Amino acid sequence: MNNNKVLSFIGICMKAGKLVSGEFSVDKAVKGGQAYLVVVAGDVSAGSKKHYTDMCRYYDVPICFLSSKEELGRVLGKEYRASLAVLDENMARALQKKMEAEV
Repeated sequence: MNNNKVLSFIGICMKAGKLVSGEFSVDKAVKGGQAYLVVVAGDVSAGSKKHYTDMCRYYDVPICFLSSKEELGRVLGKEYRASLAVLDENMARALQKKMEAEV
């Protein structure tokens, strides 16, 4: 699967200020009802996958697993990032459509 368009769109969300990253910020956004989509790196630990999956299921927030911590971090201008949350409903929908198109 080629993630270039998806990763590019994540970068656009970041530049627009409609995205938070990192475990604390993502947890806060989901629990505060601000997150419309959670993206988790595919190479996180099993414990982290369970944490995000359970949290998103409980708060009814869509979740997807994508790429690696290094690639997500690079797109966001950080060293690495295990998770991010999209804070804009329309951008979240557009990102989900791009991911579905890439499959």
